[in-house]
Amino acid sequence: MERQVMASEAAQDVVREVDACGLLCPLPVLRARKVILSLAPGALLRLLATDPAAVIDVPHFAREGGHDYLGAEDLGGGVTAYLLRRGA
Repeated sequence: MERQVMASEAAQDVVREVDACGLLCPLPVLRARKVILSLAPGALLRLLATDPAAVIDVPHFAREGGHDYLGAEDLGGGVTAYLLRRGA
């Protein structure tokens, strides 16, 4: 079962952060993919994005890639933080 947490709850455990603010689909997901594949299984990735389509694209990317989508947090100013856990 997938546990939904806000990015701030697990911020101390984030291994890498990708700033994709200002980038449009599919670039935020492509940047996240490149970084998450370089991480060890179980590691956390925090993706910052302003693209409105990311709310659909990021969970879909996680599901299709075998990663865990842990949730999203609105940081204000149009920026959303998405938290992902690298799959096996």
